[in-house]
Amino acid sequence: MVTNEQMRELALALPEANQGDHFGEPSFRVGKRIFAVLYPAERRAVLKLPLDAQEALAEGEPEVYSLGNFAHQGWTHVCLKGVPKAHFRHHLETAWRGVAPKRAVRALEES
Repeated sequence: MVTNEQMRELALALPEANQGDHFGEPSFRVGKRIFAVLYPAERRAVLKLPLDAQEALAEGEPEVYSLGNFAHQGWTHVCLKGVPKAHFRHHLETAWRGVAPKRAVRALEES
């Protein structure tokens, strides 16, 4: 289980990550590229994942992972109440790696 605050802390702990606004909801970015959005009232996050990963997650655990209108772009809904923190951290990092510059990925790997 991941709280809204834990999600925010995990996202901002990634190199060069910052928080911004996305249609009134907190979004997490590297530069201007969004890798995650938090919907605090719903205890839900949306992560930008590789298409093959999102399909496997949604098929394997549909109560935790689901696909919405922008699934074709990799956006995957995650129920924070149902996902273990270690799994969420892994998926969040995967989303971050998809938008982060190589120097930031190297910084994470070296730490």
